[in-house]
Amino acid sequence: MSQPWLHIIGIGEDGLDGLNPAARTALDRAEIMIGGNRHLAMIPPDSRPRLPWPSPFSALIPTIADFKPKYVAVLATGDPMWFGVGATLAKHFPLDELSIHPTLSAFNLAAARIGWPLAECETITLHGRPFPQLQSAIQPAARLLVLTHDGDTPAKVATTLCQRGYSESRLTVLEHMSGPDEARSDGTAATWGGRKVEPFHTLAVECIADPDATLLPLTPGLPDEAFEHDGQITKREVRAATLAALAPTPGALLWDVGAGSGSIGIEWMRAAPRTRALAIERDQARIKMITANAATLGVPTLQIIAGQAPGILADLPAPDAVFIGGGLTAQIVEPCWNALKLGGRLVANAVTLEGENVLFEAQKALGGFLTRIAVSRAEPVGPFLGWRPLMPVTQWSVRK
Repeated sequence: MSQPWLHIIGIGEDGLDGLNPAARTALDRAEIMIGGNRHLAMIPPDSRPRLPWPSPFSALIPTIADFKPKYVAVLATGDPMWFGVGATLAKHFPLDELSIHPTLSAFNLAAARIGWPLAECETITLHGRPFPQLQSAIQPAARLLVLTHDGDTPAKVATTLCQRGYSESRLTVLEHMSGPDEARSDGTAATWGGRKVEPFHTLAVECIADPDATLLPLTPGLPDEAFEHDGQITKREVRAATLAALAPTPGALLWDVGAGSGSIGIEWMRAAPRTRALAIERDQARIKMITANAATLGVPTLQIIAGQAPGILADLPAPDAVFIGGGLTAQIVEPCWNALKLGGRLVANAVTLEGENVLFEAQKALGGFLTRIAVSRAEPVGPFLGWRPLMPVTQWSVRK
């Protein structure tokens, strides 16, 4: 068994005084130190080589590997395994070569400062990540602890909250926690304005919905008007049933074939943590709509595959689930089924007789279940209300 040579050490604003004995020993023994300029400045001057983070950080991975078997200390803020460098390095180096020394994370400290039970908070990072991912976290009564990108982030968050109808939400900025320059500032989204704060801070948000706020819950079946679309969208009621059949689970990958507005892939990613989706669409106008919808609804990492199925499918990673919406043909069903992982789910919807025939033949060959979904919505008929039916949908769902 290898002996650890790569030591990942979490350090806070209290510097060396905050390190436990094991972490301090690892740092003292290090032959090479790597970290941000702020981290390295906490270490008294000596003759050991010091490497600041490059941009992008991934460029440093080969360099670190070349240092083996020298004793290397990588300095990180707080808990290196919570949106930190430790999680990245653990993907590239065997665990028995690593020694990880966490200290209190920014989330631990922020929860303690404002008296929130950490288990009841949602922790997210906007540091070097797409800002729109905040959108899905904005929910009534949600408590958010946010690692920010820079001193302008709280103002951007406040603007977003107001746009979403959460203007009375409370914001707390906690700067340099546990250090001599620790400071706190509070306000509401409506009153925050363009206030700028120190770049090194953590943001706490208590989401308070205005009475007329549009609610966008994480449960499947968002209103159709939540999406930009050209009419080619899986309607709300059918979409909820489709997501139930697809059964999103943490970390699973979906192919959304013939994505249209992207509604199925977007709701898949909102429904479970770390889910991924490939929205496969050939129409450029719809690709623009998918991009906009993904940002608006908080899943900007939805990956769009521009091209025509089935040809575009050959080189894609194997999915845990497949949804076939637009362009349903037998020529699409077969490669989707062949690519699907064992235990995976395939769901296909049809509204035409030709599409139904494809599903009937697929069900005979591969099994599964056929369901007819018929939805009617009450709409005005003169001074009265009457039922106006949507086109019935035939749904085939099968597990491999």
